Amino acid sequence: MAGRIVVFGATGYTGRLVSEALVARGAIPVLAARSREKVEDLARELGTSEPLETATADVADPRSVRGLVERGDVLVSTVGPFARWGDAAADAAVDAGALYIDSTGEPAFIRRIFEEYGPRADRSGTGMITAAGYDWVPGNLAGALALREAGDAAAKVAIGYFMTGGGSMSGGTAASAAGTFLEPSFAYRDGGIVSERGARRSRSFDVNGKELWGISVGGTEHFTLPRVHPGLREVDVELGWMGSSSRLMPILSAPVELVTKLPPARAGIERVLRTFVKGSTGGPDAEARSKSGSRVVAIALDSGDRELARVVVEGVDGYTFTGEFIAWAASEAAARGFKATGALGPVDAFGLERLEEGVAEAGIRRAS
Repeated sequence: MAGRIVVFGATGYTGRLVSEALVARGAIPVLAARSREKVEDLARELGTSEPLETATADVADPRSVRGLVERGDVLVSTVGPFARWGDAAADAAVDAGALYIDSTGEPAFIRRIFEEYGPRADRSGTGMITAAGYDWVPGNLAGALALREAGDAAAKVAIGYFMTGGGSMSGGTAASAAGTFLEPSFAYRDGGIVSERGARRSRSFDVNGKELWGISVGGTEHFTLPRVHPGLREVDVELGWMGSSSRLMPILSAPVELVTKLPPARAGIERVLRTFVKGSTGGPDAEARSKSGSRVVAIALDSGDRELARVVVEGVDGYTFTGEFIAWAASEAAARGFKATGALGPVDAFGLERLEEGVAEAGIRRAS
């Protein structure tokens, strides 16, 4: 029997996108949020013949979050910034034996899921997919496809994320990005995860004759692609939101790292960020999202940096993709479960062919 799908943070920007996409797929999710009034209003709005089931829970009361799910349920968490508020849902899923999916893109929380929660989930007999949206599912798909085509000679993979048509951030994304700015990041080097500052490196990608630049960032690909291709020695993930300015970021990121290691300076920066970055304050509407899109490039290389294979996937904007893909993933999980336990990448959880189908359903496909 299929488990329930519970969307925690349903009244936030991403939570609403996920909830709408689930209902459009014919699912009947349980909507959970901190405000009873807001979540009941949303349940009435999204319900077809009658309101959807609701629950109230607050990360400040972890027991209320734990009460949302039982073994076999699927808990979708969209409550960020995850470095501050994500643990309650992760703990609840592991303790209950529920399948877990979240929408984070934050390197520090991703690392926590793989290194701390993953072993607990494995012992509990359940699975967890962190960062199950635009950050960082398309890169997992493109990278896995490129590595498959490159074959055994592939030793490195480089992945770049780029927006097309412009766009703006949601409040939640801005809050997460601000927090990420203060946290150490990571990379996959010489066959293992290493700690390093974000934007330590910049890299260019030639896409249709145009040079696109990105800065290094910690994504799930660092943990998951070596499982797909055990011969990998190096994984690079670059974010291209800053355009050609990315070339300067490795120089600027070094003094920022030094300053944030000083507790008084870090505390002051955190106060400023919380003043100006308010968190869940909404995001671009459907019309604005329709004017932007995404392109993700994956290049598999040999140990001498010779290109072996290149895959480009492109399509809808990141927010639309995130809502649609998480709805797809949650529906798959509720109906069929995951293919493994512990902290999983999307290829681990669904298999490469099924993942490619799900990503396409969510609006991103391989470019011809």
